[in-house]
Amino acid sequence: MEKPQPSLVTQIGHGLAWSSINSLLLKLGTLAIGIVLARLLAPEQFGVFAVALTVQLVLMSLADLGMTADLVRSADPARLAPTVGTLGLATGAMLTTTLALSAQGLADLLGSPEAGPVIQVMSFSLLMAGAGVVPYAALQRRFAQKELFGIALADFTVSSTLTLMLVLSGYGVMGLAIGRLAAQLVTLVLQFVLSGERIRFGFNRTVAPGVLAFGLPVAGANVLSWALLNVDNVVISRLAGPVALGFYFLAFNVSNWPMSALGQVVRSISIPAFARVASGRSDRSIAAVIGPVWAVSLLAGLMLAVLSAPLVELVYGSRWLPAAAILAWLGIFGALRTLFDLSASYLLARGAAKATLIVQIVWIAGLIPAVLLGMQLSGTTGVAVAHLLAAVLVVCPSYAVALHHCGADLRSLVTRLWPPLAAAIPAGALAVGSMSLTATPLTALIVGGVSGTCIYSLLLFSWFRRQIRDTLAFLPRGDARLDVPDHPGPSLAAPSGGMP
Repeated sequence: MEKPQPSLVTQIGHGLAWSSINSLLLKLGTLAIGIVLARLLAPEQFGVFAVALTVQLVLMSLADLGMTADLVRSADPARLAPTVGTLGLATGAMLTTTLALSAQGLADLLGSPEAGPVIQVMSFSLLMAGAGVVPYAALQRRFAQKELFGIALADFTVSSTLTLMLVLSGYGVMGLAIGRLAAQLVTLVLQFVLSGERIRFGFNRTVAPGVLAFGLPVAGANVLSWALLNVDNVVISRLAGPVALGFYFLAFNVSNWPMSALGQVVRSISIPAFARVASGRSDRSIAAVIGPVWAVSLLAGLMLAVLSAPLVELVYGSRWLPAAAILAWLGIFGALRTLFDLSASYLLARGAAKATLIVQIVWIAGLIPAVLLGMQLSGTTGVAVAHLLAAVLVVCPSYAVALHHCGADLRSLVTRLWPPLAAAIPAGALAVGSMSLTATPLTALIVGGVSGTCIYSLLLFSWFRRQIRDTLAFLPRGDARLDVPDHPGPSLAAPSGGMP
């Protein structure tokens, strides 16, 4: 007798549990390694690695041509897999070759010639990213967060161990690149082993157009998204040099803590969950989950912003204090990025790949002049301010329009956003006031963090409980099927609102 499949609620619950464990443990480990490396490496070396990582991340987002999301949401992934595997590997090989040959020229153009060899080494990660599209999508589709946790743990162990060994042996920034490459190779092997996928290649002419029709806008949006998050690195590297970039790079990484922890939990289950919710209930699906996500991410971003100076001094050392003023602005931006990520997941689950791309285009069009102006007016701190202003004034309205065209209930969504914002005002004020009464970074961090978090939690306790109940009540109780077309046609890009 065939074993019954667990309900969607059970799958999501298991996925959230394992994804939360993954984020908590691995982010703590990554934080610890980052602290050690910050004390071993100079800001200039961090800046050199930031240049190489910027180039690699932007191209990495192109390596799967947006096909991971298509496989996750597809009703028949087995039919797509051989074609997707072939396209992914071919794209990765092309990007690796191109980047390896142009590495030194790119490094010179970005104002950091020392980054050339590092970029060349990291270029091979693009080949592995393209090769891993099918097994990674299979794990995500099954909510296999336990397996993904094992893969992430292996990645972290290999990367951190090898990196520290190489840095201590005198390899410097190159040790970071080699460690990253070795860890990705281990990840690729484990993805195939744990997903049960075989290496299959093929090219189905009837499948390929649909795959590319969905994937290319997603890939374009991914590239623009990573470009958005790295255009500041390019500007700072070119205009201020690797030392200034090193301070900014550290501040941006710290501001990523809410996004990388909470965002990973949400992202790992959001696309398959949104895609499997019955279409008649889809207009409230994002509103039903956004309240708890926003409350937690805003608290994290707020505490990073108001406690930036004692946090940086205590954790990384006094030589990194110039990063504190940057982090004060980027902390709130990091919280907003969690909302943007959830919104993009909803749009992709509804088939609105083009809408996602349009938002990214509007974002980068507003951000580039803002970053250039901010750099001229106030250096790296001005760049951080530019990021936050562009997020509030450009990105939030753009996502609101896109979500509305896809049928999301904006009124219900907005009512879940303002209570955390209201609670953040007294929480931030109390944290700042409490810090002023202390004498050391440690006591400032403890007193400010505890007082701000307590008042925020007290103000939102009843509201937060209601949001959790609403989220659980919204999810279907029986088995759920993936009820979306295999590939989006023109109408699927905007199922409710007709967005082109």
